[in-house]
Amino acid sequence: MVGLGAMVGAGVFSAWGPAAAAAGSGVLVALGLAAVVAYCNATSSARLAARYPASGGTYVYGKERLGRFWGYLAGWGFVVGKTASCAAMALTVGLYVWPGHARVVAVAAVLVLTLVDYLGVQKAAWLTRAVVAGVLLLLAALVAVCLGSPAADPARLSVGASLTPAGVLRAAGLLFFAFAGYARVATLGEEVRDPARTIPRAVSTALGITLVVYAAVAVALLAVLGPGGIAGATAPLAEAVRAAGAPGLAPLVRVGAAVAALGSLLALILGVSRTTLAMARDHHLPPALAAVHPRHQVPHRAALAVGAVVAVLAATTDLRGVIGFSSFGVLAYYAVANAAALTLTPAERRPPLAVPVLGLAGCLALAFALPLTSVVTGAAVLGLGAAAYAVRTRLVRR
Repeated sequence: MVGLGAMVGAGVFSAWGPAAAAAGSGVLVALGLAAVVAYCNATSSARLAARYPASGGTYVYGKERLGRFWGYLAGWGFVVGKTASCAAMALTVGLYVWPGHARVVAVAAVLVLTLVDYLGVQKAAWLTRAVVAGVLLLLAALVAVCLGSPAADPARLSVGASLTPAGVLRAAGLLFFAFAGYARVATLGEEVRDPARTIPRAVSTALGITLVVYAAVAVALLAVLGPGGIAGATAPLAEAVRAAGAPGLAPLVRVGAAVAALGSLLALILGVSRTTLAMARDHHLPPALAAVHPRHQVPHRAALAVGAVVAVLAATTDLRGVIGFSSFGVLAYYAVANAAALTLTPAERRPPLAVPVLGLAGCLALAFALPLTSVVTGAAVLGLGAAAYAVRTRLVRR
């Protein structure tokens, strides 16, 4: 449920426009490419999570398999990038719920979800279950209405001359983050029963369900709007139900987008706080953040710190237009996961060699296919983290 809440989130309501603008009639091809890279990343992450069932995800895997620096760099990119994403997602909730007071709603959402995180992963999973159920029901209704409408034209699904390799790669990079929520599952390694069995099953199940959902939504949108209509729409799902002759569904789509953004925000807060815990244990972040609550068994100080930072950012800064580095940072995060999986031995249940190799190559290709500003900003953020690591290492040696 935590993985589904992260993957079937606000992206299903907002990612299609930019992806269609980049890939044109190749949207479904881009979705398939993103799914292949996601499958490789998920398989590598699941095998590593079973081997190292500790909070922190790829930060832990990189440190254990590749060395402290690579684990640190993955954790740095994840924490910084996803903290910005948390604030942007909170603002998304505010803009859908109460546009005139978006920041107030955003801060309130962050405070409530931080409390849910503080109370433990079981409470978070219960809330996520409700969010996921509501969003899936809404999407099922949307797909049924669109495909059953006279406005649906199967000819719009065909691949035309607008498809280019560069456009498909860029669209795949944008759509990849629809599948990136399986990292949240891996970061909860210390809080689930039998992690060696549970985490791989949770990752594969959540990824499979998400792929089916996104493929169905993509087919419905293309059949009703076509690539040009999707690219030109600010809210493609709402436009699709209007074009299909069901304008009454449009307000429900708006509510669904807000609910989905809440689910994504909760999953993000869970993931960032657990990676913060792991980095604090190694003194890359203040050691006080490594405390675990004796009753709720969660990193309560890390959760409160992440919630406070995100609330301040949501109240003071509009990050929606300046978080391109988050995309670059997350792809770098998964590149480290695949590189770490390559070092597993057959006795450690290493996945077939082609899986981490393809995952590593795919992450690098999608990262550098992103818009230039995203690549430059993301590389600068990772460079800043590397410089901080070098300074700290030198000080410790002295």
